[in-house]
Amino acid sequence: MPLGHSEDFSHLETAIQLAEELVERAPPEFQKILQHSASQARGHRDVIARFGRHPHRNAVLERRSTPEELEYLARGEFVHIREVPK
Repeated sequence: MPLGHSEDFSHLETAIQLAEELVERAPPEFQKILQHSASQARGHRDVIARFGRHPHRNAVLERRSTPEELEYLARGEFVHIREVPK
């Protein structure tokens, strides 16, 4: 989990690799949830690739948001709140 929430791109790449390996090794009944987990890891990586950080953390870390980050924040489409498959 910590790797997937890091703002270090290399940590996120490792999280994706590990999540994808779990998908490959898991029994069929766990495939759907683990695919979601791998998708989450890719989503976090994409946010970091776009902004270099997690914009939703800016206020608490006393960082100034860019106009693009403010637009992203206003949409509220954060990776970490995606619905988990049943």
